[in-house]
Amino acid sequence: MPAAVVIVAAGSGTRVGAEINKVLLPLGDRAVLAWSVRDALAADDVRRVVVVVRPADRPAVADALAPHLGDAKVVLVDGGATRHASEWAALQHLAPAIEAGEVDLVAIHDGARPLAGVALFEATLAAAQTHTGAIPVVPVRDLLTTGLEPVVGELGGVQTPQAFRADLLLAAHRTAAASGFEGTDTAAVLAAHGDVDIAAVPSSPANLKITFAEDVALAERLLSLR
Repeated sequence: MPAAVVIVAAGSGTRVGAEINKVLLPLGDRAVLAWSVRDALAADDVRRVVVVVRPADRPAVADALAPHLGDAKVVLVDGGATRHASEWAALQHLAPAIEAGEVDLVAIHDGARPLAGVALFEATLAAAQTHTGAIPVVPVRDLLTTGLEPVVGELGGVQTPQAFRADLLLAAHRTAAASGFEGTDTAAVLAAHGDVDIAAVPSSPANLKITFAEDVALAERLLSLR
C-alpha cells in the first residue's frame, strides 16, 4: 500500500545545549535529521516524505538534506508552535493525496530519533496495514512510584515511527482540530478521536531520542557499532 512518512523536525536545541535546531547537529557524516530521511526514503512502499520544519530553519534543513537525497524529493512544510500543530500541518498538506487514494498509510516520526532504521519503518507500516495502526514499543523496567514503591507488571515505552491508515488519521486530526484537542503523540489523537486497532511493534532502546548533549555522544557510539 502506498505510504507517506512525516518527519517532525520543528523543535529546537534548548535542552541539548545547542544554538541550532538539534536535528541539524552533526551525527557521523551527516545531520541528525538526514538519517531519518534516508531511512524513510529507503522503506518499501514509501512514496512521499514530508519534513516539518520551523520557517527559520528551511534553508539550513534544505542544505543539510540535499547531499543525501539523490533523485528523491522531500517536501518541507512549516510547522506550528507544538508537535501536534506541526503534525496537523503535514496532514493538511497530504490531505488531497489521501482523499484521492494516492496515500493509504501515514507514518509519523520524530526527527530527533535518527537511529530508527529502515526495518522499523517497514515493520510499523506493515503492522498498520493489518491492524489500522501501529506503534513501536520497548520494554521499560526498574520503575518506582512517587512513594518509592516498585512498579509491578510489564510496561512499555512508546517510540516513533507511529503508522496509521491515512484516512482514519486525517479524520481523527480533523475532529481534534474542531474540538481544540492536542495529543502528546499521534496515537493519543487516534485514541481520543478514532476507532483503530493499534498494534505494538517490538523496538529497541537503540531507537533513542536526542534530547540532551549526552544523547548525541551515545548515538555516535551506536552508529559506530552498526
